[in-house]
Amino acid sequence: MAITISEKTLSDLEFGTIIDRIQAFCISSLGRESVKNIKPFSDKKQLLSELKKVDEYLTSFQNDNRVPNHSFDTLSKEISLLEIENSYLTPESFLKVQNVAETANEILKFFKNFKEIYPILFEHSQEVEFTTIVIDYIKKIITPFAEVDDKASLNLKSIRKDISYTRNQINESFNRALSKFHSSGYLDDIRESIVDNQRVLAVIPMHKRKVKGSMLGTSKTGSITFIAPQATLQYTRELENLLFEEKQEVILILKTLTDELRPFQSLIIMYQDYLAQLDLIGAKAKYGNHINAILPKISTDKKILLKDAYHPILLEKNKENNLKTIPQSIELNEKQQIIVISGPNAGGKSITLKTIGLLQVMIQSGILIPVSEKSTISIFDRILTDIGDNQSIENQLSTYSYRLKNMRQFLKKCNSNTLFLIDEFGTGSDPELGGALAEIFLEEFYEKKAFGIITTHYANLKVLADELENVVNANMQFDERTLEPLFNLHIGQAGSSFTFEVAQKNGIPFSLINRAKKKVDGEKIRLDKTISKLQKERNKLQKNSENLEKEQTIAKEHSENLNEKHDKVQKKLELFQELYDTNQRMLITGRKVNELVNKYFQTNNKKEMMSEFLKWATIEKTKYLKKNPPEKKTKTEKKQVKVVAKEKKEKFEKIEKEILVKVEEVREVKKEIAKKKAKVKADYIFKINDKVRLLDGTSTGTIEKIEKKIATINYGFLTTKANISKLEIVQAAK
Repeated sequence: MAITISEKTLSDLEFGTIIDRIQAFCISSLGRESVKNIKPFSDKKQLLSELKKVDEYLTSFQNDNRVPNHSFDTLSKEISLLEIENSYLTPESFLKVQNVAETANEILKFFKNFKEIYPILFEHSQEVEFTTIVIDYIKKIITPFAEVDDKASLNLKSIRKDISYTRNQINESFNRALSKFHSSGYLDDIRESIVDNQRVLAVIPMHKRKVKGSMLGTSKTGSITFIAPQATLQYTRELENLLFEEKQEVILILKTLTDELRPFQSLIIMYQDYLAQLDLIGAKAKYGNHINAILPKISTDKKILLKDAYHPILLEKNKENNLKTIPQSIELNEKQQIIVISGPNAGGKSITLKTIGLLQVMIQSGILIPVSEKSTISIFDRILTDIGDNQSIENQLSTYSYRLKNMRQFLKKCNSNTLFLIDEFGTGSDPELGGALAEIFLEEFYEKKAFGIITTHYANLKVLADELENVVNANMQFDERTLEPLFNLHIGQAGSSFTFEVAQKNGIPFSLINRAKKKVDGEKIRLDKTISKLQKERNKLQKNSENLEKEQTIAKEHSENLNEKHDKVQKKLELFQELYDTNQRMLITGRKVNELVNKYFQTNNKKEMMSEFLKWATIEKTKYLKKNPPEKKTKTEKKQVKVVAKEKKEKFEKIEKEILVKVEEVREVKKEIAKKKAKVKADYIFKINDKVRLLDGTSTGTIEKIEKKIATINYGFLTTKANISKLEIVQAAK
């Protein structure tokens, strides 16, 4: 069944705000247009593919192989001109086409090189043809400075050679006239000027008849007459003719080049569409990175398990205001099909409802969501929402009439693969009558096996939630003393509305509150009091449980520290004992040796000294053997020891060989990675504002200009020129 999610649902959940935020991360106008058209996917296979692409792009921010820059200029005008016969593109337009083709090819090459890291993005790139034919055609004719190359045709080369010669002749003839009339004293102090892009003599008016040429004007004060000398006029007319010929030849060349590119119009469109799609994927990934979003597990079973889920709009708003955002955890499954959230207003019920709805719509639109990695989500065919007042003045509908129309649609469309979200369920009519009707609606949703979350103040709905097997109550926690919301969702118990307590906190006189209590059914007050009391008790128990857990953790850590210290002290004592015993043995040995040596000095009886020393050594050995008797081994045991030793040696040699093989494999992999990195760097096309350094240098500079593979590099305090083959990229220009 196709997935259908209405515009009303998207509006209720403020999905448009998410679209605006993603748009801000686009790098092209076509990308921004694509983001505007983001809608929930109708096909599950396409949705899963999109989510994996965005997730792969997101991972590039955490590894060394980041997706290269893929910004581009829109080619809408150029593509339109290619459809018109006899039209031609300008050199600037050809450079835009070349840039798009080069950028697309660079991305295709990147994903081919790193297809193990980006398998889905690589598969997506295979739909686009890798070819340099368009680039080659353009590079042959158009220079990087958006001019037609002299070599584009023999006629153009000849014309430009004549233009250069004629300009030299103009300059030479003008300089001769300038020198001649200046020495004659006919010129003003400024000597010359420029009029209509032409050099002219600045002649003193009284000598203007003595200077032959064409008068082109005077100064504002009339003190100077501007004259183009006769000698240059002939060359000037010749230059104008040559410039006209050059223009005609350039147009002819541009038309020819345009005709050559016309058959590749579909390829150029394919390049542009691919880069626009990649910009859309990149913008989703950048937004996901901004809000710490992930791709949760997509379950084939009907199940929603959101751990530490944040409302992305609230998260960003609170970040701007330096406020903490409290995440929510919620679960829907076949055993917990519908959750009924109750409690006082301003406690976070609606935000919790919208968080679940917005995250579900985002994931079904191919956008990652800010949740814990332990989260699981499934795909629904429909998401139905009834959030807010929605009175319709134009259609003369009251809130309740509008909500009844909504319920009619819900009942008509609801099935086992529907997620419904209803805020303030049953309100807008008489509480008892509206509550009764709301009960019937809830039972219908339950029978249709739909998943849903509703918020309500109606006691009968809380009771019904307890009675139905797979429906559970929940409440937003409040501090029972201050009545401040804690924004924590607690599953398993209905919440008190704290109606009178909140009124008292907001300054309503106690006498008025008592009068109000008398007007309410006693049983209802008792029920609300019981719920309130249970909620307070549960909060106390929860706090006690948390405190006990903390104390238990601290005690455990303390015990572990004590055990660790005890072990360390025990080891130190053992070491000290060994050291003491060793020192004692050394002292005894030293004394005995000293005694024997002194006796030898007195008697000079070497034989007696050796005899006594051997006797003493034998006694000491006997004592040692008594304390440390040697283990007797049979021949079989000795043989077994040798066998074990041999096996160990063989095993060690085998492991050593395996390790050496693995080491060689790792070395080869590292060499391949190094080669790929070197190739990526070698294929890089340098641009103005790139940060670079010389291959044999350490200083980093910025490229100011590139002319015929020679880059001018600014180091801040000096500039230098170097061939781009001798440069390496440090940081690409944004």
